[in-house]
Amino acid sequence: MRIHVPPKMEDSPPLLLLFDGQNVFGDEGSFAGGWQAHGAVDRLPRTVARPLVAAFDHGGTARMSELWSHLNQTLDAIERHLLPALRARYGVGTVIPGGASLGGLAALAAHLRRPQVYGGALVMSPSLWVGRGAIFEELPHQPHPNARLYLDMGQREKGQMWPLALRLAAILRQRGFDEAALRWRPDARGVHNERHWRRRLPAALRHLFRRAQPAEKRKG
Repeated sequence: MRIHVPPKMEDSPPLLLLFDGQNVFGDEGSFAGGWQAHGAVDRLPRTVARPLVAAFDHGGTARMSELWSHLNQTLDAIERHLLPALRARYGVGTVIPGGASLGGLAALAAHLRRPQVYGGALVMSPSLWVGRGAIFEELPHQPHPNARLYLDMGQREKGQMWPLALRLAAILRQRGFDEAALRWRPDARGVHNERHWRRRLPAALRHLFRRAQPAEKRKG
């Protein structure tokens, strides 16, 4: 696991929990360069809470099992071991899982299955086709109170990636995910690699970790 502690971290900082940790910091081990998530967090404006970032590497050939087939067991381990340790050391508050491709799907599923633990999700180019679109059967009829989702997809991504993302965004809107709860970002020039996820990351962070305004605090 890799951890980035932002400078001047506030009390009870939010936690951004990223799947596929090989890709989210530096370029080492990444196919198309890292996300540079540490730099994106450190440059956030004061209107956004800087999260602690914890990223853990996937298990190579076991990635599909970890992030989908046995995702519940992965989440059990995170909640039993990782989150208590981070809370004890850093006093973390809201936990937002995130990732891209299969990692994006896992982040979305984590929030949908356990919204009381994961207060939203950073969902980049999710592999919604996995399990023949089983994730669509898990969508809630209304958003969990104060939940925040970020969802994006590149229009140049192949196969069913783009149409499935359009479908997901439309269903979430129909079920009450307004602009405060959901940021949907279609990317006209986006393709399926880390360079494009790195480019879109700052906007995702600004949505997920913006400081609540008085009207938002009263909501729910």
